[in-house]
Amino acid sequence: MALDVGDRRIGIAITDAEGITVSVRPTRIRAGLERDIRHIRTLIETDGVERLVVGMPRHMDGAPSRQTRKTAAFLDRLEHALPIPVIEWDERLTSFAAEQALEAMGLDWRKRRKHVDAMAATLILEDFLERGGHG
Repeated sequence: MALDVGDRRIGIAITDAEGITVSVRPTRIRAGLERDIRHIRTLIETDGVERLVVGMPRHMDGAPSRQTRKTAAFLDRLEHALPIPVIEWDERLTSFAAEQALEAMGLDWRKRRKHVDAMAATLILEDFLERGGHG
């Protein structure tokens, strides 16, 4: 499973056991740290997830941003709250690529905004799998 964590929403994507097909889960509207973690834990238990990949935003030069620090704090809480490995994954350009893909599908900006987090999570998970699924 992969997450694209933002201030307002969390994009969620999951793969099958063989790591072949990536599917989108409904985007989570943030409802507070503990509720968000409970929701993620429920998804992990329901779908039998073995690893969680969390996209880590960075500036293009690799330097951390304010969002990097927020996401790192969230990732730290996940690591302590979940019974599976939580893997940090470089997500530079993922949101941009997601926007581009949604635009290419013909979605207007309002519809793209609804789907960009889930698409970004999908791209994070696909990148993770393409690189051997190790973190």
